Parts: sequence; structure tokens; C-alpha cells
Amino acid sequence: MDGKKPRHQLVVFYDGSCEGCVKDRARYERWAGDSGDDIYWFDITGKEDVLLSLGISPQRALQELHVQNADGEIFSELDAYILLMKRLPRLRPLAWLMGLPLIRPCLSWLYRTWVRNRLEQQGRL
Repeated sequence: MDGKKPRHQLVVFYDGSCEGCVKDRARYERWAGDSGDDIYWFDITGKEDVLLSLGISPQRALQELHVQNADGEIFSELDAYILLMKRLPRLRPLAWLMGLPLIRPCLSWLYRTWVRNRLEQQGRL
């Protein structure tokens, strides 16, 4: 290793077929500015082989956000959101709040329910 920082500290696997997901990505990039340059946004649409090679179920990738850190570790659902949100000072308090023991399971249930409903309405589940 040459001691240089890897170009991408975080890879975000997102659903490019989801209008809301694309808008969320644009919002995050706008808020992050130059500090988001080390994030690679990977559209999972039609990339089942890549997901499987990383140990990510394509079906789960549709239902949960996944991120990969610079060490190659994969995080999903709220862990992924918390990791991503901690990178922006304005979102750190929200990331902390999301991780609280009483709030986390409620948010997880709401998130899964919302995504499942969205995918069913789109005929993708």
C-alpha cells in the first residue's frame, strides 16, 4: 500500500429506477458539495451479477440501502443510512437520533413498510 487515501471512501448502492432515490442522491450530493467527492454512487439497476459477487442479494438491494466502506465492509438498511449521514455535519444529529434504541426499530419498520409499498405499487415486488 502506498499510504494514499482510496478515491472512494464509500460506495452507495442505490435504485436508479426509483425517482425518490434519485432525488435523495441529488439532495445528498448538493448538501455534501466537494466533501462528497469520495462517494461513488452505484446504480443497481440491471447489475444483479455485481451485487451477487459482493454478497448482496439483488432483492434485498431493492428493499434496503446498502453501502460499502473503504475496507470493503457492507452495511445495509439503517446502518447504511447512519454511515452515510454521519459524513455531513448537518445530518449527524439525525444519524445519532436514528441509532437510538427506541427509535431505531420503529424507523426500521417504517422504512421497510414504505419501501415494500413503493415496490408493490411499481410492480417490482
